[in-house]
Amino acid sequence: MSVNTSNAYGKISISDLAIAKVASQAAMECYGIVDTVSRRFTDSLSELFHRSSQGRGVKVTTVGDRIFIDLYVIIKFGVSINAVAESLKESVKYRIERFTGMIVDTVNVNVIGVKL
Repeated sequence: MSVNTSNAYGKISISDLAIAKVASQAAMECYGIVDTVSRRFTDSLSELFHRSSQGRGVKVTTVGDRIFIDLYVIIKFGVSINAVAESLKESVKYRIERFTGMIVDTVNVNVIGVKL
């Protein structure tokens, strides 16, 4: 699936994988985030055979011109989970909206674990 828009110059289509890669990069730049992790075991197996792991731990759903993002992350031990999650939401929302020009409706942060 992809996000589509059009302007005076033509039609623009952005794939969900491209959005996931930008969201993953934005997540890794946030303070307190150690790593993004796969949602399912089958995703982990597919990553073993493919070299590109960018976009892992990010699920992008698009409906019309709205974008819904689910992030699966590991957080650093000793930081406030709530503060890191709120910062992560704002950062990813800002980066994706600037990247696509579309509205990010929801960013859900799922903390899978804590790492020392």
